[in-house]
Amino acid sequence: MRLFIGIPLSAKVVDELSAICQRLRSERDGLRWSSPDSWHITLQFLGETSQEKYGCLVPRLRELRSTGPPVQIAGLDCFDRVGVFFAGVTVSPELANLQRLVTAATARCGFAPETRPYHPHVTLARVKGGGRRSEGLRALKNKTDRAPRFTSFVAQEFILYEAFLSPSGSRYEVRERFGLAAS
Repeated sequence: MRLFIGIPLSAKVVDELSAICQRLRSERDGLRWSSPDSWHITLQFLGETSQEKYGCLVPRLRELRSTGPPVQIAGLDCFDRVGVFFAGVTVSPELANLQRLVTAATARCGFAPETRPYHPHVTLARVKGGGRRSEGLRALKNKTDRAPRFTSFVAQEFILYEAFLSPSGSRYEVRERFGLAAS
C-alpha cells in the first residue's frame, strides 16, 4: 500500500479554495485539477509500505501527543520545475513541531524523513501527462498576482491516507485518524 500522513482542510478553507479554482480553471489549460475531497497538507510521504511496517506505524502514531497546530493558507504559487499549482501553507512553530513528531514516530518503523526543508502546501493542479511546463501553468501565474485571504483553522486531527494512482489522478482513502489536543 502507498501511504502518506496529512492534515485535512477545514470545510471553510475547502470552500474558499474551490471558489478560486473554479474561477481559474479552463478546459484548455492543460492541467489536471485535483478534487477538493483530496486536498490535504502532507506531513510525511511514506510510499510503498508493507503490512509489517504498517503494523509498526499505527501504534507509533497513536502514541504521538501534540496540540492541534494553527493552519493558515498563505497564497497561491507554482512549482515550475514539476508543473504543480498549489496553495502555500504558513509554517507555524506548532505545525513544524507536529511534522517533526510525525517523522520521529515513523523513523522508529524504518521510514526515512525527507531531506529537503518542510514546505507544506495543498496541491490544486498538475500539468497533464507528467509534462514539466505548460502554457496553462504560466497563464495561472499571471492570473494569481493578488494574494487572496483564507480563513485560518486549528487542525483537530491528522490522517494516515492510502493513495491509489490512476491515469485520471490520485484517489485517497483514510486508513487511520489520529486526534490532536485542543490548545
